[in-house]
Amino acid sequence: MHSTGPTAAADLVWAAAPVPPIAAHALLVFLLQVGVLLLLAIMLGRLAARCGLPAIVGELSAGVLLGPSLFGWVAPDAAAWLLPSDPGQVHLLDAVGQLAVLLLVGLTGIEMDLRMIRRRGATALRVSLAGLLVPLALGVGLGFPLARMLGIGAADRQMFALFLGVAMCVSAIPVIAKTLMDMDLIHRDVGQLTLAAGMIDDTFGWLMLSVVSAMTVGGLTAGVFAEAIGSLLLVLLLALLIGRPVVRRALRLCSGSDERTVSAAAAMILLASAGTQALGLEAVFGAYLCGMLIGSSGEFDRARTVSLRMVVLAVLAPVFFATAGLRIDLRALRHPPVLAAALLVLAVAILGKFAGAYIGARLSRLSRWEALALGAGMNARGVIEVIVAMVGLRLGILDTRTYTIVVLVAVVTSVMAPPLLKAAMKRIDSTQEEEHRLTAWRGAPQARGSPERAEP
Repeated sequence: MHSTGPTAAADLVWAAAPVPPIAAHALLVFLLQVGVLLLLAIMLGRLAARCGLPAIVGELSAGVLLGPSLFGWVAPDAAAWLLPSDPGQVHLLDAVGQLAVLLLVGLTGIEMDLRMIRRRGATALRVSLAGLLVPLALGVGLGFPLARMLGIGAADRQMFALFLGVAMCVSAIPVIAKTLMDMDLIHRDVGQLTLAAGMIDDTFGWLMLSVVSAMTVGGLTAGVFAEAIGSLLLVLLLALLIGRPVVRRALRLCSGSDERTVSAAAAMILLASAGTQALGLEAVFGAYLCGMLIGSSGEFDRARTVSLRMVVLAVLAPVFFATAGLRIDLRALRHPPVLAAALLVLAVAILGKFAGAYIGARLSRLSRWEALALGAGMNARGVIEVIVAMVGLRLGILDTRTYTIVVLVAVVTSVMAPPLLKAAMKRIDSTQEEEHRLTAWRGAPQARGSPERAEP
């Protein structure tokens, strides 16, 4: 008599041959890939920092040099051996990058200063909404003619336009915070307002990215849109009613041990990512939301995550950015339509963010130079734009050409933000309150609100 049900299923599992471990050659190639990418990313990142550029420029350049733009073009056989196109081999490297992204986004959420947003609420909200809506509208409007210019199929143009709009409206808090600290401007009112508005921008950016991602998988219909919004509201409700007390309880149990605190924080970030991924939303949204819950729990000491930040920002993040650079093919810019599209997207991204921030600032009765400084600071896209581009590539919304264009926007806007911000801030007088804040800030062991890194 044959057994049936769960017992039979268990018997089949145990009777099956064990899954063989990773092949020796595949492991060798994987180790070489990670080692070479990390070493080159660190070297070029330090070189970029010495030249006054964000570290992300050098780290992305590591992947660009090893990718089809140079190494794959000059020495295709050697490139094919080190970076084979075998899906299994590619997925090994991608897994490291995904882990890096989720922990990096989680750390960004932890560093969110919600008290600052509440303190600067009305003005920050006006600046942020204008800085979101103007580039979002321009990006969506540009997406349709751009899709036709690049030969994207009619069926995919709507999702491409929506995705481009999302990509145009995000900002990068890590870039903004580090730029303000490097220029000794984080204590200024404009610096604080830029951070608060940028935090709101980032939060809405992850929300919109999750909705667009769900609609990409399920189709662009009213039912799918309603389902995506419903999933989003469900996640937010669960985070408030269940996630907050669970996070607080977990951190309380880990009090007194840096190791347990780091482990619990990392585990919760990854599990939250799995939860939003299971609901059809983006995993990065779960990581960001969980990070916000951890940072605002009242049971969390940021000093205890120094070791986690060190591993993520010094090891995992450079590997991810180098991996992102591997997918950039600068040779695509040789074609006039692609080059024209890149210049057009870059112009719209810069002008849209500047215009939005400027309008929001002027509506809040800030001066012209304060409005321009806000636009310059919020214009930096950095790490957030790269992550958004990687999501678009994974979902099939972007191809190599459009991915290269979006990443170029991230790099160029991050490089141009500091000099523009410096020029505007020279024309804004410092107040006595700002000087008091500067004294308190310099007395603190570490500037608040920013991961310890030259630039993520």
